[in-house]
Amino acid sequence: MTEPNKKRIASLSLDLDNQWSYMKTHGNEAWSEYPTYLDWAVPRILEFLEQRNISITFFIVGQDAVLEPNRPALRAIADAGHEIGNHSFHHEPWLHLYTEEQLEEELAKAEEAIESATGVKPTGFRGPGFSLSPATLRVLKRRGYRYDATVFPNLLNPLARAYFFATSSLSAEEKEKRKELFGTWRDALRPVAPFRWRIEDETLLELPVTTMPLFKTPIHLSYILYASRFSPGLAMLYFRFALLMCRMTGVAPSILLHPLDFIGCDDVGELDFFPGMDMEAEKKIAIVDRVIEEMRKHYRLTTMQEHVDSAGPKLRNLDLQVAAN
Repeated sequence: MTEPNKKRIASLSLDLDNQWSYMKTHGNEAWSEYPTYLDWAVPRILEFLEQRNISITFFIVGQDAVLEPNRPALRAIADAGHEIGNHSFHHEPWLHLYTEEQLEEELAKAEEAIESATGVKPTGFRGPGFSLSPATLRVLKRRGYRYDATVFPNLLNPLARAYFFATSSLSAEEKEKRKELFGTWRDALRPVAPFRWRIEDETLLELPVTTMPLFKTPIHLSYILYASRFSPGLAMLYFRFALLMCRMTGVAPSILLHPLDFIGCDDVGELDFFPGMDMEAEKKIAIVDRVIEEMRKHYRLTTMQEHVDSAGPKLRNLDLQVAAN
């Protein structure tokens, strides 16, 4: 099905977090064995997208790209025509604690692994756990990235982090490392619409994960799925209202997905700590389908790169130090 070009653009991206990365963030030591679901989950996601004739952006973790069992699935993403982005090498949501030298190594290592596995060198980046620092942005600019997509202006960030900590077995030291997981209060003050970071005499485009304009509450798929556990009808009504707010304020939405939006409790039992993982995969996918179709009523769905290309030159510039304040 070909969507009319006259429709406004909305982008879709998927952070390809693997089973081990969720376990690592949660403090489960078994993560070091690198359990994976990419070999069967990626084909499931690609089939869903192909059936709907949608191209999106996949942010890939470098560590997955160096492991041979994952490489056919990652190559299939590129072969299907989807954009490839960088989601770091080690997927540590405390990336903001890295030195600039460590960040150079982290991004270079991820780039090499991702390009080797997919044949594509990424030019877009999203930090794991929405972790961001001025050093990260400087490194991205030096390395020739066209955009960053880490900012998540969400008022509920601290509540999500508190829930995560309450359901984890993390030590006090580990919680300190993860204290900016999902973002902080300052992130909620950042723009919902695309803007440019001012980096000395240059700029880098930022394409935030869209939250509801004005209210700044989350509208990504994992949140809608979680809300659907209580009332599918109200969850969809909330999402429709969010899209209406986007149209009223002129915000072209950039909606975030995760593999767990397509994976249920009938697939992986080890991730039952994650919100929404008490739902079966078939039910989740049906809700994702409803959300996608709701978006297609108003928008032409595309990749982050096309969204960036359409942003235009007249964007707000934000001082780099705001990333750390």
